[in-house]
Amino acid sequence: MKSAVENLSPTRVKLTVEVAAADLKPRLDAAYATIGAQVQVPGFRKGKVPQRIIDQRFGRGTVVQEAVNEALPEFYGQALAEHDITPLGQPEVNLTELPLQDGQDLKFEAEVDVVPAFDLPDFSGIEVQVDPATVDEEDVQTRMDALRARFGTLKPIKRKAKTGDHLTIDLSATIEGEEVDSVTGVSYEIGTGTMLEGLDKALRGTKTGDTVEFTSPLAGGDRAGEVADVAVTVTAAKERELPELDDEFAQLASPHDTMEELQADLRAQAEQAARFEQGVAARDKVLDQMLSMVDIAVPDSLVEAEVHRHLEGENRLDDDTHRAEVTESTTKAMRTQFLLDKMVERDEVDVDQGELIEYIMMTAQQYGMNPQQFAQQIDQQGQVPAMVAEVGRRKALASVLEAATVTDTEGNVVDLDAIDPSGDDEDEDEDVDDLDDLEDLEDAEEQAEESDVEPEGDADETPEGDADEAAKA
Repeated sequence: MKSAVENLSPTRVKLTVEVAAADLKPRLDAAYATIGAQVQVPGFRKGKVPQRIIDQRFGRGTVVQEAVNEALPEFYGQALAEHDITPLGQPEVNLTELPLQDGQDLKFEAEVDVVPAFDLPDFSGIEVQVDPATVDEEDVQTRMDALRARFGTLKPIKRKAKTGDHLTIDLSATIEGEEVDSVTGVSYEIGTGTMLEGLDKALRGTKTGDTVEFTSPLAGGDRAGEVADVAVTVTAAKERELPELDDEFAQLASPHDTMEELQADLRAQAEQAARFEQGVAARDKVLDQMLSMVDIAVPDSLVEAEVHRHLEGENRLDDDTHRAEVTESTTKAMRTQFLLDKMVERDEVDVDQGELIEYIMMTAQQYGMNPQQFAQQIDQQGQVPAMVAEVGRRKALASVLEAATVTDTEGNVVDLDAIDPSGDDEDEDEDVDDLDDLEDLEDAEEQAEESDVEPEGDADETPEGDADEAAKA
């Protein structure tokens, strides 16, 4: 097999591959055997049909189609390896010459997006400035209010409803007299704004048994964005009665004995949250500086495909302003991934099982899932390599962040090592115990380390040549 590569752009190449007739002959023989075993020709036993009879009855093109479809992924993979190309997604394959006669070679071209080539600069000496990690009484009070609300009780009201009250409602939406959506017995807190636009305003001042009507654009479904006539009936109205802020509440809502201890704990939580936000800001600014120091091209076709998928999911394909925002964020995300993946490769960043488990627990918490169930799910879906790759990227970025100089606007040095976002140690220990029960996790992680973790996209997928059409030509 002979191959050549042509750089069409910094992110796209064209491979020209020529497979000699002798190299393809075993594939053609195998195709003849496959077809011969599947067809019945009078006078011949199944599997014993001569090749010339198959050519006469079914055409040489049928055999070539079978052989090329089987052989193309292997020859394409060999060409990638020969030229050390990391593909991104599926290639566009053009079969330029087919062996429709004995002794003819197979020739094809494959265009594919690739990881761009770029040099990593020296990231040492990066300096960034962030806002101070400040906490005021309002921050502490917000946490106290949220804790107090968790332990509140709902009691029926006879007065008119106001912001903060909890109503049980039946709702129907119609467009031109046709009902397009309806729900019954839904609980809704006035002021949250989590349902239809105008609902909060319509419900204020209502009582149990009242029905109100208004118009509103639909927020989801096939007719999202269309203006509908909405009718809402209040079937129950309640207010949240909050407990008194005293030592008894502190003992009920926390491990503390007094309100003074509870308030001190909430302040410490607020301070830790502020430091964590400060650390996130530092990380983002360091990453922005890193990206500004290197020129990384991105494949336009991949960006456009991802933007289209995102906007289609939101039913906002015609929103040009949002399209520009998503395009910018997608481009940045892709450049970031290329940058960090190259750092992982250069620095030979390893991911051990403990780091993988920690990341799985954190991700499971974000999704509100049990860590063990989440780990089993990603293992079954073959997502462990992607998890390993993401942990590697985080470690690569952390190495730069550790060496960076971070100060706040008041001139104080920010100690990022003091930031501990892990949360409750006791809960973490329980999560580790859960994950210890997942026997296959270690094997999956080892398999991920042995595999080549490709950049985002379907890089592992093999090409499907247009052999069907080309063989007929």
